[in-house]
Amino acid sequence: MMHTHAKGKNANGATPSNSITGPRMGSVYQKILQNAQKNPGQVFVVIDPPDHTPEQVKEIAAAADRAGVHAFAVGGSLGAQGKILDDCITAIKSVSKKPIILFPGNIATLSPHADAVYFMSLFNSTDPYYISGAQVAAAYPVSKMKIETIGTAYLVYEPGQAVGWVGNAKLLPRNIPYLGAVNALAAQMLGMQMIILESGSGAPTCVPPECIGAVRKMVHLPIVVAGGVRTPEDVARCIGAGADIVHVGTSIVNAANGSMAKAEKLMKELVHAAQKAGKAR
Repeated sequence: MMHTHAKGKNANGATPSNSITGPRMGSVYQKILQNAQKNPGQVFVVIDPPDHTPEQVKEIAAAADRAGVHAFAVGGSLGAQGKILDDCITAIKSVSKKPIILFPGNIATLSPHADAVYFMSLFNSTDPYYISGAQVAAAYPVSKMKIETIGTAYLVYEPGQAVGWVGNAKLLPRNIPYLGAVNALAAQMLGMQMIILESGSGAPTCVPPECIGAVRKMVHLPIVVAGGVRTPEDVARCIGAGADIVHVGTSIVNAANGSMAKAEKLMKELVHAAQKAGKAR
């Protein structure tokens, strides 16, 4: 006997879509692309909530906003979750209208107050959980929170620091640029929207220009360099080699602990270096 269903309903009782569409591009990602096309030299300040009180976050964010940074990346550690995370984002929003992108250290680094999330796959992990398992676990909560997702391939280079250890990464060698480049190319072919090249928070140096340049030749996606970026010279090398965005965090925190005026001055210098290098490309 043929079963019939109510008009407009499928076998599960859901209303089927009348059309199939590709991935939607959110407003934060659109802004990143627009900035990358106009001037590929953006600075995102990383703020890890457990490291700061809301008052300290507000001071750093206000200084960063005045310095002209392009966005805030919030998270990075296992403790960036719950009220601590929400309070951090609220503090930033009280002094800046710049986009706030979640930079997850685990699947609990989610907040409906954020503008977007790096929906990351630790692409060179040896553990399936960090490649796709955590993403499956986080997908439904992210959809319910209506956070814009930016599909991101997270490539961890030597020395890797804590993120390499926690994520069981098969660290990409700094002296073989091609290996990172083909990983990035595979990510692009799988539909990722961004590539993060990470040395690890607190790394002594950032990803080498040769590695950045090799990735740039392979992909047309926005490239972020994170870990070990401390000085205007570091920023200029990264952007000059082909990166569109640099993450800075540790250097700002160190400067802020001594003097907020020094931190703001450093951020202005980093932004200037990024934009100058971007225009020269």
